[in-house]
Amino acid sequence: MRLISISLLLLLVLIQHPLWLGKGGWLRVWDLDQQVNEALDKNIALKARNDKLESEVRDLQDGTGAIEERARFELGMIKEGEIFVQLLAPGAPLQSAPPPAAASATSAATSAAKKPAR
Repeated sequence: MRLISISLLLLLVLIQHPLWLGKGGWLRVWDLDQQVNEALDKNIALKARNDKLESEVRDLQDGTGAIEERARFELGMIKEGEIFVQLLAPGAPLQSAPPPAAASATSAATSAAKKPAR
C-alpha cells in the first residue's frame, strides 16, 4: 500500500510539473500577461504623444498663432512696433550680447580678414 501511495504521489508531481514550469505553464502565462500589460501602458503613452503632435501639426497647418508663438518663445522675435521689456531678478549679472545681425556681420568680416590675399 505504501508503494502505491508513493508512486501515485510521484505521478501527481510529474503531471503538475509541466502545468507550473513547462513551456505553456502558469508561470509563462503570468510572465506574458505582464508583458502585455506593459505594452498596453506604453501604447497609451505613445497614443497621447501622437495626439499631441497631431494637434500641433494641425495647428501649424491651419493658423498662424502657433507659428507666431514659436517665433516669440523659441527665436525671441517680436512684432514690428512692439517694445521688448525684460525684467531681471535683483542682483542678477547683466549680460550684453550683440544683435544677431551684427554678430553675423562681425564674424563675416573677421573671417574675410583672416583669408590670405591672392
